Amino acid sequence: MKLYEHLGKELFARYGITVPAGRVIENAGQAAEAASELGEVVIKSQVLTGKRGKAGGISFASSPEEAEAEAEKIFKMELGGFTADKLLVEEKIQIEQEIYLALTVDGTVRKPVVLASLDGGMDVEDVPEDRMIRWPVDVTVGMQGYMVREICRQMGVKGDLQKEFLKLLPKLYKMFRENDAELAEINPLALTPQGLVAADAKVTIDDDALYRHKELPRIKEKTALELKAEELDLAYVELDGEIAVMANGAGITMATLDMVQHYGGSPANFLDFGGGANIEKTSQALELLLGTNPKVLLINIFGGITRCDVVAEAFVRVRESKGIDLPVSFRLVGTNEAEGREILEKVGIKAFNSMDEAVSHAVELLNAS
Repeated sequence: MKLYEHLGKELFARYGITVPAGRVIENAGQAAEAASELGEVVIKSQVLTGKRGKAGGISFASSPEEAEAEAEKIFKMELGGFTADKLLVEEKIQIEQEIYLALTVDGTVRKPVVLASLDGGMDVEDVPEDRMIRWPVDVTVGMQGYMVREICRQMGVKGDLQKEFLKLLPKLYKMFRENDAELAEINPLALTPQGLVAADAKVTIDDDALYRHKELPRIKEKTALELKAEELDLAYVELDGEIAVMANGAGITMATLDMVQHYGGSPANFLDFGGGANIEKTSQALELLLGTNPKVLLINIFGGITRCDVVAEAFVRVRESKGIDLPVSFRLVGTNEAEGREILEKVGIKAFNSMDEAVSHAVELLNAS
């Protein structure tokens, strides 16, 4: 479960990690009130998506009037399919250097690992490998001073800044462990004249450990379409590509997404409508997909419990009722395959035998569009 930035910072502050003074607001008028108290401010959209700064979801204001105007703009923005119900208004801090610091779980070594770099900020993904320090932590030992000093040595950190790390990193590790976190990221960790300040916070809690943390809010990271899919009992995740993907089973859907990328395409979603779906449920799944305005539709059916003729019939019904003329690539194999193919052939659609053929054809349709 991902926490909003302001909730992550509340956790940080509880463990003695310095965060900027700030206030969570629910309307633009409250932004003006906050700016009156804090002076120059930064206004941040509280959505569970990255790249907010580049997308315009973070803004600065030097007066209450400017803060209100900027907050009004941000409330209207859609970032990664999300709109914000709340914003975080914080004091503008004087940043001398942006540092990256995180704790996460490394499944390869089965340990928490510290990630640290002096090259923090918006483009941390582009930091060269040799500039990102990775330090696994043995949970039976915990975060010890000598570990922090060695991390600092590898980063090239000395003097007063090393002393700051010696105070901060054990606190971050304690918060990470005690709250069963999968990720605790500070980017940027701001070096200011007053010391290190967590200018941002990304915290993810292990879903399977939530029963131990009744004090934490329960947050659903879903777009409006994903919530609608949940109501229909469909496994659906929005992506940012152009080929809408529908398949019957999580494994086959994941394999389809991988193959789309292998052929140079970009999947627009993950949609597993399950086994044994009837015409109504299949139609609902199709209508959901078509509502995303993809450029190509790719349907990959390996019929066991799911009947191929049911999927074909549902597709034809939805296509005709909605008057949709969208390029489609079909793979249809399994139970009642012949009947399903016949239904599709009547409307001029050829069903492929193999996933490879269907996916490559979908990418060809995309490139031709």
